[in-house]
Amino acid sequence: MGSYLNPGSGRFCECIRSQIYVDKTGLIERTNEKIRTAQKYICLSRPRRFGKSMAMEMLAAYYDRSEDTSAMFDGLKISHASSYREHMNQYDVIKVNIQDFLSMAKNVDEMLSILQRRILSELSEQYPECAKDRPLVFAMQDIYAKTHHPFIILIDEWDCLFREYKDDLASQRRFLDFLRVWLKDKDYVGLAYMTGILPVKKYGTHSALNMFIEYSMADPWDFAEYFGFTEDEVKGLCDIWQMSFEETKAWYNGYRLVSHSRFGDRVFSMYNPKSVVEAMLRHKFGPYWNQTETYEALKIYIQMNMDGLKDAVVKMLAGDSVRINTGTFTNDMTTFATRDDVLTLLVHLGYLSYDSVVETTSIPNKEVSQEYVNAISTMDWSEVIRSVNDSRRLLVALWNEDASAVAEGIDRAHDEISVLQYNNENALSCTINLAFYFAREYYTVIRELPTGKGFADICLIPRKAHADKPAAILELKWDKTAEGAIAQIKNKRYVDALKDYRGNLLLAGINYDKETRKHSCVIERVNA
Repeated sequence: MGSYLNPGSGRFCECIRSQIYVDKTGLIERTNEKIRTAQKYICLSRPRRFGKSMAMEMLAAYYDRSEDTSAMFDGLKISHASSYREHMNQYDVIKVNIQDFLSMAKNVDEMLSILQRRILSELSEQYPECAKDRPLVFAMQDIYAKTHHPFIILIDEWDCLFREYKDDLASQRRFLDFLRVWLKDKDYVGLAYMTGILPVKKYGTHSALNMFIEYSMADPWDFAEYFGFTEDEVKGLCDIWQMSFEETKAWYNGYRLVSHSRFGDRVFSMYNPKSVVEAMLRHKFGPYWNQTETYEALKIYIQMNMDGLKDAVVKMLAGDSVRINTGTFTNDMTTFATRDDVLTLLVHLGYLSYDSVVETTSIPNKEVSQEYVNAISTMDWSEVIRSVNDSRRLLVALWNEDASAVAEGIDRAHDEISVLQYNNENALSCTINLAFYFAREYYTVIRELPTGKGFADICLIPRKAHADKPAAILELKWDKTAEGAIAQIKNKRYVDALKDYRGNLLLAGINYDKETRKHSCVIERVNA
């Protein structure tokens, strides 16, 4: 057992012994399917603190042939797979974290030298007749020729060099070329599994790692359910730890990942594992994932002067989704040709969720939305942050049934959010959603709620923890009347969709007059 060659099961054992452990060993069945096939090169990218390292320790413990780990895995999900015994403890495992080696070196060349020396040192100790005084590639070829045991190569934080050497293209290429020489078309590779935040760097015709199949936040393929916690897994944790699933969902849900296959699409509603675990252990909801990195990282990107970028961020902050093209993204943190390149990077960083079916992106949840507010509050987007801050007063005005104060508050939001083209009900809806931003503190906000006789424009449904707050139906009109909006709510029986809230249900009709450029509002309470 070594540090890099066959590192053992100690760290994965720590994961299992933790107060909260969610069984993700189903991932092993997916990797087993790809061993010694043309699909054996896997690059799985996902945001920081989304369980990448835990998965790496799990794979190392399972494949490592230096010890018998059956007692550890026999009770877990993988034990039910047909490939379980076939691959367990059958391989020499090499596991490296590129970040560790990068921190030891002054430059990339020194980092690569240290990495090779350390791996060779352990190979030489285990296989002195094959590895001593040989370059890494030759040593591994000779070991494989003797043992007939292919290597499982696990590379964590593979992309950290592209984050720390953002502008050093020569060093980036040398690193990619090293990985190509080490891994590509080598019989000794049974499986190469790399994980990081970014997919493989694109370099035009330079395709050093074109053998890797990428699984990312934009296209997770059949690995989708292993990118975070699934909804069923979170429900189970909430039952055990006696936490509100509804509040957990509002705080940490929102990553919609789609797994495409010939058998049909499977949609997974994914949760941030770091934040869910912290919330359960602390028995308190909060922005735990955000605490691992300051909002400055987000701020750098959303304040870039790209055409339509600010408009897109404001719309998403208001709860809208934005259509994007992820195809032009070059998988680095410096090359941005379009607004969509910036938004695609934010998908990979976990600041946005991407729906690959309709090709739109949105802000996933309350935790991440707060990060945008934190970033914007220190930028020159003063009009946006004023609207967000004013939303508290606007919500109170709605509760107090103060129709004139609601209309005035929406007027202010409209005047300040001039970035949005204000020419139809969709723009009106976006403005009102941003004006009522603070409502998400208490409500599930549903746009276009089906009611049986149409769709209610905006519904505010109080979560169970805030059952004392009134539900609300907001109907929007463009150059008509607020009274007409109320009439539509009643005539089309939108109230029936929220009949359980009678006595604690507000109806609000809101209209924008094109001539006066003012909003009007009528509020009624529905009695039991």
